[in-house]
Amino acid sequence: MVYIMRIYVDGACRSNGYSEAEGSAAAVFKMGKNRILDTHGLRLPEYPPPTNQRAEISAIIIALQKALAKHRTLDTYPRLDVKILSDSDYAVKCMNDWVSKWLQNGWITAAGKPVKNRELIEKALYYHGELKKLGRVRIRWIPRGENQEADQLCNDILDGYDYYD
Repeated sequence: MVYIMRIYVDGACRSNGYSEAEGSAAAVFKMGKNRILDTHGLRLPEYPPPTNQRAEISAIIIALQKALAKHRTLDTYPRLDVKILSDSDYAVKCMNDWVSKWLQNGWITAAGKPVKNRELIEKALYYHGELKKLGRVRIRWIPRGENQEADQLCNDILDGYDYYD
């Protein structure tokens, strides 16, 4: 038996690049394209300063962690088929394309500089590896218009709506 998870993720950062920046990250578990099963989100810590990129990687981490947690609650421990859907080209390429090169190069970019957000990417990579032991895990790009629920959850968190995960 295969247990299918579709998780839409998004990150947001207001005042990106400024000292007053604030960020959030969200993951929305859905069945099909319309039925929301569960939502998870958080406000990013003030340090290191939030950025759009940190928020997007944090959203992937939430999805990976929550997928692992969900698997632990299932009675039959089925194989997983997890698809994480993000509108962040950066986050998707980090996880699918660039990370293998960075590992080979000692976390140095093609430009010869240290990889930004390394600690978050390493954390995502760890949870990705743990989840892959349980089945298939894919991280795919989607257009922004297909990610409205995760985007709205990020904005709600930043607007101060009570959200407890």
